[in-house]
Amino acid sequence: MKEGYVIRDQEKIHFITCTVVDWIDVFSRKNYRDIVIDCLKYCNQNKGMLIYGYVIMTNHIHLIIQSKDGQLSDLIRDLKKYTSKNIVLAIQNNPESRREWMLERFAKATETHFRNKNFQFWQYGNHAEEIYTLHFLWG
Repeated sequence: MKEGYVIRDQEKIHFITCTVVDWIDVFSRKNYRDIVIDCLKYCNQNKGMLIYGYVIMTNHIHLIIQSKDGQLSDLIRDLKKYTSKNIVLAIQNNPESRREWMLERFAKATETHFRNKNFQFWQYGNHAEEIYTLHFLWG
């Protein structure tokens, strides 16, 4: 049984944290941040994601989001899947001084999980916290 941070009410606003495996500082590069921002825009315009705020740190992102359709877990899954695929492709196909090291770390992360075959970009889990009061939201 899952414990800890679980999205119990798919319709509520949640504070979400998504972390890169091994806390790798991927988002110190603008082109990788842009992939996340473009994906957030797409999810907002086409997938019913309500975005109240976000911040992109060097190795993780924080989101305050909600699903119009009550499918928050699905939105997060799709966001992570799309961004991981496209960021790894960008690392593979563009000049990147840390390419071999990062790809090695992303490949090694798949050894302990069966879902990803080649690379795992995001850590499992989302550190989801339901925002149930205005104090929590603005505090």
